[in-house]
Amino acid sequence: MSSRMLPFIDVAANLTDPMFQGIYNQVERHVPDLSIVLDRAREAGVFRILVTAGSVDMAREAVELVKETPNLFTTVGIHPTRCDVFMDAQEVSNMQYVKNLIDIASSSKGKIVAVGECGLDYDRLTFCDKVRQHVGFEYHFLLAEQLKLPIIFHNRNTNGDFVKMVQKHRSRFKNGVVHSFTGNQDELKQLLDLDLYIGINGCSLKTDENLSVVQKIPLERLVLETDCPYCEIRKTHAGYHWIQSRWKTVSYKKYEPGSCVKGRTEPCHIRQVAEIVSKLHQVTIEQVAKEAFHNTMKIFFPEESANGTYDSLFETIRDHS
Repeated sequence: MSSRMLPFIDVAANLTDPMFQGIYNQVERHVPDLSIVLDRAREAGVFRILVTAGSVDMAREAVELVKETPNLFTTVGIHPTRCDVFMDAQEVSNMQYVKNLIDIASSSKGKIVAVGECGLDYDRLTFCDKVRQHVGFEYHFLLAEQLKLPIIFHNRNTNGDFVKMVQKHRSRFKNGVVHSFTGNQDELKQLLDLDLYIGINGCSLKTDENLSVVQKIPLERLVLETDCPYCEIRKTHAGYHWIQSRWKTVSYKKYEPGSCVKGRTEPCHIRQVAEIVSKLHQVTIEQVAKEAFHNTMKIFFPEESANGTYDSLFETIRDHS
């Protein structure tokens, strides 16, 4: 670990997941330790965390989690695998979900900074068919328009349908992040042509092909995330050998508060993502951190600039860490 911490913002963390309550596959394995996880994140330089929500109930839960913690923020949206709540040609019923999300955002006192996670997922159609996913996705552009918020997108194996829908509605939102990007170079170009940002985590760094695509992402279009507790960077992943920062890790069966849990990603691991990206782009980790910080602040916290620049805020946070 470096003695000089760099500021990071994790744009996608599932902190309401039961694993952070010590529950794995519906079995309690250790005491709840989210507060310890958050302490570890702060020690690693994580300045802010966006807790992703994927349903009305999850949004309410996330707001409860973040409301008393200054560095935690959240989202409102319906994940594509949960879009079975939307019905084709049932506008009154569908609009009720939109209204519920708007109400949650309106009462959150600035803690909700994005719409999402929303989009299309053709890998898990057993949870929700294409028709309802498309209906649900359409309503999120209305939600972003109403709330004047950026969008965190989910896109899995959609054969161009995702791009077509975003193209159709691109004028309705200012900024968007394609979360947990694992696509090829052609997909990357389509997303960059739509003026979207690209979210990179451990799942984006598994294969040599993944790494070659991440090399092509302009740093001015890149944001960092963990998608914790998922998207661990494993020893079998192509980028693993470039990791420099490590934490003691034990099985949940041998849980100890000072260690990470094997197989459970945490916000602190965002530094590992940045280390791999820095090697791929042949720049310092500080440059990756600064670019990602600037992009993330511009997207989600546009009103917060120190003396008109995010760079000065980055320097201030770094120098006081």
